[in-house]
Amino acid sequence: MSRHTLSVLVENKPGVLTRVAGLFARRAFNIHSLAVGPTEHEELSRITVVVDVEQNPLEQVTKQLNKLVNVIKIVELEQPTSVQRELMLVKVRADGANRTGVLEVVELFRAKVVDVVPDAVTIEATGNPEKLAALLVALEPYGVREIVKSGTVAIGRGARSITDRALERVARTA
Repeated sequence: MSRHTLSVLVENKPGVLTRVAGLFARRAFNIHSLAVGPTEHEELSRITVVVDVEQNPLEQVTKQLNKLVNVIKIVELEQPTSVQRELMLVKVRADGANRTGVLEVVELFRAKVVDVVPDAVTIEATGNPEKLAALLVALEPYGVREIVKSGTVAIGRGARSITDRALERVARTA
């Protein structure tokens, strides 16, 4: 199995996310990451889904997604032609004895401390999954207490926007 990142542009209406996620569930595909949010146009939302699947079944799911009424456009975003990031919050033990070491790791990874209490710090980091994994490895000796990650968000490189023509399509069907 290989990991694929899909950017699915949909109408911003109730129930669309359920239908999209349900399609993956019916095919028994594991969704590795799912992030949803509004676009620069209030009538559109973008679903970024990272799924573990082989190429042929992915094409079948993509065709079925395109048949859903509220799906406007689907683009597979590959690593070299897109920017992909995740957000991670990690709570680490940091008492007086090891706080300096934790802060050095934070600085090294260009992360930032967002909360400090006497025996712990909460760190915010953004980056690709490999960077975040490396940060966790570096923080592990200090005692990771809790981790929260967002799903992957991704956008194609360059000046082109997948919403330009998609918005025209929504306007024609309305």
